[in-house]
Amino acid sequence: MFPVLLPLVALGLAYANGTNDNFKGVATLYGSGRLSFGAALWLGNLATLAGSLAALVFAQALLGKFGGKGLVPAGVAAQPLFALTVVGAAALTVLVATRLGLPVSTTHALVGALVGGGLVASSEGVHWGALEGSFVNPLLVSPFLAIAAGAILFPAFRASAERLGLTGDACLCAAPGAVLPNAAGLSVEVGAPVLAAGRLEDCAPSDGAYVSAAGIRDGLHLLSGAAVSFARGLNDTPKIAALLLLAGGLGQRVSIPLVAVAMLVGGWLGARRVAETMAHRITRLDDNEAVCANLVTAGLVLGASAMGSPVSTTHVACGALFGIGGVSGQARWRTITGIIVAWVVTLPMAALFGLVGYRILGTWVGA
Repeated sequence: MFPVLLPLVALGLAYANGTNDNFKGVATLYGSGRLSFGAALWLGNLATLAGSLAALVFAQALLGKFGGKGLVPAGVAAQPLFALTVVGAAALTVLVATRLGLPVSTTHALVGALVGGGLVASSEGVHWGALEGSFVNPLLVSPFLAIAAGAILFPAFRASAERLGLTGDACLCAAPGAVLPNAAGLSVEVGAPVLAAGRLEDCAPSDGAYVSAAGIRDGLHLLSGAAVSFARGLNDTPKIAALLLLAGGLGQRVSIPLVAVAMLVGGWLGARRVAETMAHRITRLDDNEAVCANLVTAGLVLGASAMGSPVSTTHVACGALFGIGGVSGQARWRTITGIIVAWVVTLPMAALFGLVGYRILGTWVGA
């Protein structure tokens, strides 16, 4: 039973993760009006898929942490019943949050489920030192880092953008050289092309090349959104694949692509509710605020993935928006309060599901 049921439930967790998380990296593109919902969904899902597949090479440390080893005794971590309880409890927690349109952390749901299942499955309980060092500290620190980074970096980013003309219609043009008549009365071009800076409507000749400052900003926005989605796939996929590996018979070269596909399907089919919350209900965004939020999120999540730290992309992305919204005065505090309450509830809810689930499943299978 377990060899079949555990992979199915683990893929269900990956699906739930996709519904709640796949759009978060591109929420600023949708919220600022830069992309439609459909276009942003395409970008977010494909960039997440790329990050998920990159986990085959770059996220080995996270694979080890989320199998439960070190948090509970090795014998408990190897139990199919324990693994099934953890993935089931985490999936249920994330699906409930998605239904409510709340962006929560799959990482927190997994940690809560590991703790709840471990408390009842192990006579030794949970190794609290391992929990604090490997899980709690990175998860607690990362949103505060994101809030601080957003609040501190955004004013400097906005000032730099204004100096460079990234908030207006400035452009740099390469206009043709001077045209003079020759002795035969024919017009010839003399000299190298002339570089000129000005307004887009004035300095973009039909026969010359030009670069729009707004175009540079928009390109950076697209790239930064894709980077956040890539980072999220890289950080989240091995956490779920680690539990799928416990099913046995599935190596990581099979488990990671399966998780990646399930996350992709979840993103396609169930992202709308969380997308609206992230894009429109936390803070009003202009393009510069959106780019800054994405750069903060991508930098923190990619750095954490490289160090094998299980941070929450949700908390980092929302934290950056909280910080920027607070500085710009556009934060919608009622929505932010609701999201923070959901964050606080996620871990104990998943722990409760894990504890009760292990009891029920254990009775069912006679453990």
